Amino acid sequence: MPAVTVEDITVLPRVRRPDPGLVKARPVASITTAPSAFEGEGFPVRRAFAGVDQSLLDPFIMMDQMGEVEYAPGEPRGTSWHPHRGFETVTYIIDGAFIHQDSHGGGGVITNGDTQWMTAGSGLLHIETPPEELVLSGGLFHGLQLWVNLPRSAKMNPPRYQNLVANGVALLSSDDGGALLRVIAGDLAGHTGPGSTHTPITMVHATIAPGASMTLPWRRDFNALAYVLSGRGTVGEEKRPVRAGQLTVFGQGGSLTISADSSQDANAPALEVVLLGGEPIQEPVAWYGPFVMNTQRELMQAVEDYQKGRLGVIPHDGIQPFHS
Repeated sequence: MPAVTVEDITVLPRVRRPDPGLVKARPVASITTAPSAFEGEGFPVRRAFAGVDQSLLDPFIMMDQMGEVEYAPGEPRGTSWHPHRGFETVTYIIDGAFIHQDSHGGGGVITNGDTQWMTAGSGLLHIETPPEELVLSGGLFHGLQLWVNLPRSAKMNPPRYQNLVANGVALLSSDDGGALLRVIAGDLAGHTGPGSTHTPITMVHATIAPGASMTLPWRRDFNALAYVLSGRGTVGEEKRPVRAGQLTVFGQGGSLTISADSSQDANAPALEVVLLGGEPIQEPVAWYGPFVMNTQRELMQAVEDYQKGRLGVIPHDGIQPFHS
């Protein structure tokens, strides 16, 4: 980790530190630790948002850290075919590879810094699984899957895909060159990532060198979340300690601060953090499994539509999970 980097960070555009006399720093509202679980056919995940009030996450619904795991041959697992409706899934692969396909004609391979952005909208069937070569050989696998809610007005939009290749993200540097910033979606200090979203959000993967600290401007009308993928550091001007698998929710303000401890472990040489912010939708959320709607009646309709094949059918050439 990470898959996307540069040899010389000093050549990148720099994000200036906001003037503390003009911009209020966001305080730390909470820090929670993600519990571990298994998803799909048995791949390990950390539930990043577990235990956090949904109103603080809006417009985000769920985020799983997949791995980081070094698979032995025959161990990699994915999901079987499953439905979605009413939201967007964002799958960011840091190390390893996933193949995916849906009943709406989308599909492909995402690997080493790629992002697959799927707008489920009115509904489809979908599968994600490691390729045969990874199952046979084993190897490193690490990624994230984020669920972004859709407003009522867009929940029944036609499905669509965005395949965001690793070299398409906007690469930036913190003010002093101590952090590499990858803008996957949204805007950071006037620099825009390639992801196009129905709901206004910002998604950034930051690598902070040992002993470095970054203070970034952050939209006041967005919430602010920071999830630690690996390493150790502190968050906020309060310097609250954080480590891998922990989520920070920031309070109101116009900037956020994250620092890396001067000493890191050999297997995690830097502080790796995913920053998320979005404009709250502020609509009722009715969530059941792979469906995120506004009402229980809409959930019942989604289940009925799935059972009656209205969300699509598995293509005749549909991929299936490979088992060695």
